[in-house]
Amino acid sequence: MIRPTTPDDTTALIALAQATGLFQPSQLEELGAMLANYFDDNNDRDRVWVTDNDNAPVGVAYCEMEQMTDRTWNLQLIAIRPDRQRQGRGTRLLHYIEQLLTARGGRLLLVETSGLPDFDRVRAFYRKCAYNEEARIRDFYETGDDKIVYRKVLEYPKEKVVQLG
Repeated sequence: MIRPTTPDDTTALIALAQATGLFQPSQLEELGAMLANYFDDNNDRDRVWVTDNDNAPVGVAYCEMEQMTDRTWNLQLIAIRPDRQRQGRGTRLLHYIEQLLTARGGRLLLVETSGLPDFDRVRAFYRKCAYNEEARIRDFYETGDDKIVYRKVLEYPKEKVVQLG
């Protein structure tokens, strides 16, 4: 069941991100700070955290609106516990986010990820979900680690656009 993330999920979500092996210790600390900040400002419509819960959190996604844009969002994090990967959970979680943002009037969803070989499966996942590579910034994260930006236009009926703000 995909649902809004709650403060009680924090410890399990940090452990989930750590279990993927794709996050550095400093990034895990930042994840904890991001969650705490989000719960301190729980009426923030410019950020969204959702959790895939199956008696315990098995997946998480976080996105935020890009400031000074026309309804552009950036998916900052999506992760599925390794023992629950390859079951369609990531795809369902991403589609849930897309539908949620579309209902809020979102126009565009960006995803940024690493160009390292460890992220080959991640990049293949985004391509499978109809995201197109839009940009590559060489040596962004560090020398030899490019940032790759994927893009997807969110479909929405124009008469149902809800302005955020």
